[in-house]
Amino acid sequence: MRTSHAVQQFIRVSLLALGLGASALCSAQDWPTRPISLVVPFPSGGTTDVLARAIGDQLSKQLGQPVIVENRPGAGATVGADYVSKAKPDGYTLLMGAVHHTIATSVYKKLPYNFQKDLAPVATVAMVPNVLVINPAKTPAKTVAELVSLAKTAPTEFAYGSNGNGTAQHLIGTQFQAATGAPLLHVPYKGSGPLTTDLLGGQVTMSFDTLTTVLPHIKAGKLRPLAVTTAKRSSVLPDVPTLEEAGLKGFDIGTWFGVLAPAATPKPIVTRLSAEIVKIVNSPDFRQRMLAAGAEPMASTSDEFAKRIDTETAKFAKLVKEGKVAIE
Repeated sequence: MRTSHAVQQFIRVSLLALGLGASALCSAQDWPTRPISLVVPFPSGGTTDVLARAIGDQLSKQLGQPVIVENRPGAGATVGADYVSKAKPDGYTLLMGAVHHTIATSVYKKLPYNFQKDLAPVATVAMVPNVLVINPAKTPAKTVAELVSLAKTAPTEFAYGSNGNGTAQHLIGTQFQAATGAPLLHVPYKGSGPLTTDLLGGQVTMSFDTLTTVLPHIKAGKLRPLAVTTAKRSSVLPDVPTLEEAGLKGFDIGTWFGVLAPAATPKPIVTRLSAEIVKIVNSPDFRQRMLAAGAEPMASTSDEFAKRIDTETAKFAKLVKEGKVAIE
């Protein structure tokens, strides 16, 4: 009996699919055979950069290939995310993502990528509290109430810096203004590095930056912490109240960080990367290093990470709408 054309076509397609599947599996088994690029969507010096280099150092040892940190800052971390979303999905280009990406989804009216569809969550690395800090040389405030009072009576608006439009710091500042009525001027930067330089130099009065970035300057007495933005106090700054304790209701924003890959990256590569990163984050040395820097180690699988992204994207969409924050 002669095989029909339709059946022959089905067999050819099936064999091709099997071949491609076997090829992808073989490629995943061989991976990695060359250096891996870990893209940081902020300039060097900020928390994202610090965590990327810490993870990259350990991944290099475990995978036997260099992990090169590549800074691609701009547009509230969306430039780096867009670059990775369009990279070849072969496991050699990764993104050190952060909570900012789940916020940008709602803040930016037009993004050249879809964070939930074009990037594959690999594993989370850490959760870092944000902290309201002031330059004591610019303002004598020692409490949130004093800061708000000073801001309301100042002849010009108090300037607060963020590490970009549409980032957690920007959204926290917007919420802070709405809750207190304090007239604040938002000054966006490309990242925490240049923001901290200007904060220390007095170009801006305050920020809601991550604890990891500002902790050394707090210890040196160059910055004064007034409150943390998470629901619980930080174990590193136990005497610093939460914004909730300072009288502002509904504040619970911390900054998580995690690794992502282009969406079509072979599942075996994502699975191996996830396992390697979880191993690093759970190691005593890494945990001690992160806690000393003010970061809470937070390991999760790719599936757990995906659920976090979905939940927080919905959460921030609501906050962005309530705060009327939008960027073209």
